[in-house]
Amino acid sequence: MKIAIIGLGYVGLPLARLFATKYSVVGFDINKSRVNELNSGKDNTLEIEDDLLRSVLKKSSSEDNGLYCTTNLDDIRDCNCYIITVPTPVDKNNRPDLTPLYKASETVGKVLSKGDIVVYESTVYPGVTEDECVPVLEKVSGLEFNKDFYAGYSPERINPGDKEHTVEKILKVTAGSTPEIGRQVDDLYKSVISAGTHLAPTIKVAEAAKVIENSQRDINIAFVNELAKIFNCLDIDTHAVLEAAGTKWNFLPFKPGLVGGHCIGVDPYYLAQKAQEVGYHPEIILAGRRLNDSMGEYVASQVVKLMIKKGIVVNGAKVLILGVTFKENCPDVRNTKIVDVIKALQEYSIEVDIYDPWASAEEVKHEYRLKVTNTQPEEKYNAIILGVAHNEFKNLNYEVLKAANGVVYDVKGVLGELADSKL
Repeated sequence: MKIAIIGLGYVGLPLARLFATKYSVVGFDINKSRVNELNSGKDNTLEIEDDLLRSVLKKSSSEDNGLYCTTNLDDIRDCNCYIITVPTPVDKNNRPDLTPLYKASETVGKVLSKGDIVVYESTVYPGVTEDECVPVLEKVSGLEFNKDFYAGYSPERINPGDKEHTVEKILKVTAGSTPEIGRQVDDLYKSVISAGTHLAPTIKVAEAAKVIENSQRDINIAFVNELAKIFNCLDIDTHAVLEAAGTKWNFLPFKPGLVGGHCIGVDPYYLAQKAQEVGYHPEIILAGRRLNDSMGEYVASQVVKLMIKKGIVVNGAKVLILGVTFKENCPDVRNTKIVDVIKALQEYSIEVDIYDPWASAEEVKHEYRLKVTNTQPEEKYNAIILGVAHNEFKNLNYEVLKAANGVVYDVKGVLGELADSKL
């Protein structure tokens, strides 16, 4: 078995590193700087420690077990298992954008041979693998599905920044386009996933299982976000309420917050899209999305109200945002909802500075046209918003940063009495 991993981001690299401990693996990515970085033994996403990455790297694709990263299509031509791990984003109208999947399928189709298996890990709505991707593979390769080549699906369960629940420690759902291929795909993953696998009966079942995982979390977070809005009107501490309710054995421990990232803030739209295609209008799923998407503007409005109560002139005020990544202790800025807070504040003619020791200033500028600093500012601010609970922010001296009569707003609920208010 020679494996090609298509896409070497937050999902592809950890998977490639893991498979490389037992198989010959070629990692393919169109980003030359990313490939050069990995071949030098560095991972800027911080998902794989440098020494761990270097332990599996090899100098050419022809060597035995190990990982070779490349942008050269010919280097994956002799592989017989292709695993596609490209992202599945939504566009500005929250419509699923399958462009990365189509392009990855075209790439694999150019090198596909008889007997090969193509496994998709990207989160999609049910039917995408067989109805959207397989036709591309057939057209480009000239091969016939389930006769000359086969498909599999094993949805990613990567949790960026989590060093405890790494890829091999999370049970993996698997599926194949035929019962026999399903068993082969399952055996392949089972050989490296210590947590075990679950073989789903069909690819569509596995696709549906993945897309509802994050939709469920999204809906639960939307519920506690709505509770936070209600309890704020009643002048009740939401976190204290959740702590009290959490003493019941079957109470689910969700917390209010900004819902971003590459999964929870995106996947529900994929399920909603497919539901609408078959004539069903999903109510709860889209209601949860609307509520969670409104939280950035809500946080901004709450901060402005606090400033007004303290007699701070809002127009021209200076606000410091602590954190721009979508989660704590992680450099991932994909679909971060902090930018919604920033945009809403700027509409009040507020000057906003962003401090985040984890985020890439270049990436933030490219993705959001925002300037971020990796070092603590020396100015004083009328308001400070803790948007991401990086460890560096928990012991920060807020008095040094806060202007006289300034406001500290805690989105994550980790500052205790240091904050004037929290979500």
